Amino acid sequence: MHLLIVDDHPLFREALASTLALAYPGAVLHEADGIAGACATLGRERAIELVLLDLSMQGVQGFDGLATIRAQFVRVPILVVSGLDDPRIMRDAIHHGAAGFVPKAVDKATLTRAIADVLAGGLSLPPALAGAANRPERTQLAERVARLTPQQMRVLGMIRQGKLNKQIAHALQVGDSTVKAHVTEILRKLEVGSRTQIVIETAGLDFDHIRTRS
Repeated sequence: MHLLIVDDHPLFREALASTLALAYPGAVLHEADGIAGACATLGRERAIELVLLDLSMQGVQGFDGLATIRAQFVRVPILVVSGLDDPRIMRDAIHHGAAGFVPKAVDKATLTRAIADVLAGGLSLPPALAGAANRPERTQLAERVARLTPQQMRVLGMIRQGKLNKQIAHALQVGDSTVKAHVTEILRKLEVGSRTQIVIETAGLDFDHIRTRS
């Protein structure tokens, strides 16, 4: 496993590298202190499977660093590890292409779980993001989820697990076109524009108390 740490604070890079070395003894760790260095390393080291990126670095405005890496290295997932913990920033990071967001204050177990989730192809969302919306919005979303058919709910559950259409089709023993049709209907009924938004908006919903139509 090859991981790239991108942070302009040497002490934090050292601390994060120590944590990763304990969690993944066989991992090869790469470091960069800025976006240019990160892109150079990614271009040179094709085996890198995950980027752990700080948003707040000298010379970087907003999500520019995230967007730059995302545009040039589409196949490599990016887990934001940031001192910022505003749910709006977390949400925007996901919309800019991050595969997850972890505040720097989390414990080692939470960080390693987030890394495992992202490496498995899923999204890693902190609890603060799930609770960011106010109650009326959550109630309205729950009502929209209740419009889904039982089969669409099964598809939704697998989307939230990060599964691809082919994996969903195999699990449900249906064709790819059927899954695509279900995904299209889920997007329409939930009034969202992408699979990422599905995961973000439904995080934290109590599905045990949502009754779908038959």
